[in-house]
Amino acid sequence: QVQLVESGGGLVQAGGSLRLSCAASGRTFNSYSMGWFRQAPGKEREFVAAISWLRSTYYTDSVKGRFTISRDNAKNTVYLQMNSLKPEDTGVYYCAQRQGGAARSPEEYQYWGQGTQVTVSS
Repeated sequence: QVQLVESGGGLVQAGGSLRLSCAASGRTFNSYSMGWFRQAPGKEREFVAAISWLRSTYYTDSVKGRFTISRDNAKNTVYLQMNSLKPEDTGVYYCAQRQGGAARSPEEYQYWGQGTQVTVSS
């Protein structure tokens, strides 16, 4: 059984930084692609970033140049470094895992964490 556990969320002022972590267990981590998604109140879950098992990275336009996704296969962990945070980045951030290449659609991910809250104050 795959388990994904996010951590690192919190309250930060606009312009600040946070680093989210997602620890995975249950199957060979380095063979799978990982994604970060977020969901703001009253909105649908949206793609933020993804990293393939070959370490190719993908970002939604609104976070390019501010967020960085990375993975440490030795620790079975994926990270999301978030800099220059804006109030519109507020939401619950979820990590997800899928077999195969990275994808932008949440429907293509098989496993999900419980989420971690990120709140950016203006």
